[in-house]
Amino acid sequence: MRGTGKADVFVMLAHPVGHAKSPGIFNEIFEQKGLDSLMVPLSCRPEDFDTFWAGITAAENIRGVIISVPYKTAVYHKCAAAHDRAARVQSANSVRRQADGTWYADNFDGVGFIDGLKAGGHRIAGKRILQVGAGGAGSSLTYCLAEEGAAEIRLADIDRDRAQKLASLVSKSFPNCRIEVADPDPSGMDMAINATPSGLKASDPLPMDVSKLTPGMTVVDIIMEPAETALLKAAKEIGCRIQPGRPMMDFQVEAMSEFFDIERKDRRHG
Repeated sequence: MRGTGKADVFVMLAHPVGHAKSPGIFNEIFEQKGLDSLMVPLSCRPEDFDTFWAGITAAENIRGVIISVPYKTAVYHKCAAAHDRAARVQSANSVRRQADGTWYADNFDGVGFIDGLKAGGHRIAGKRILQVGAGGAGSSLTYCLAEEGAAEIRLADIDRDRAQKLASLVSKSFPNCRIEVADPDPSGMDMAINATPSGLKASDPLPMDVSKLTPGMTVVDIIMEPAETALLKAAKEIGCRIQPGRPMMDFQVEAMSEFFDIERKDRRHG
């Protein structure tokens, strides 16, 4: 029976949180595995975040939190320790409570993204890639693409300074990957990635210049809903290979489940 007084409680934090898929996905997993656990969607106004997080920390039966926009950086800075994946981008999308009550951060955006691409048969090594979006998820993606051997990354973001800072940091860690900050133009690229929220709403503008897409390019969108965004629809009509956002989430769920030790195979997690 799930949801007793002894249940392990997990939280999905975002603002707004209505679009979040994690609670439904994890609660289904808990049900299938017969675990006395549940995941609750919670939200708070940005100006109330410090108060909110103090409450989350005080609620001692909350074992883990999945974090989405706009709190990935804020939550990271509330953690006592972090995996290198989170530390290098100063951003957390998952945190678990340690035995002493403090939080440990990790970031599975890039992990899920890369594993999803590989499962879809898409190669990264040696490819020239346009990435639009250098925010929380985008930062993690850029590092992981460079780590996987991308030859070149053209990085575009509405905040050019943010993109420039990210490009500089990734270049230092992976000097063999050429990174330039430029406009969202896929000309000459092998792959084009949307790592922004643009496309969640039907009224959103396209995140890149689709007139520059050519058949044979691979176009990827990290947005899960709609499953086929306006960008992917346009790319498919041009003859591009496409990759939707759901595989990234599926592989993240796998990694997060292990991170949270949902079956409590490792009691050291507290």
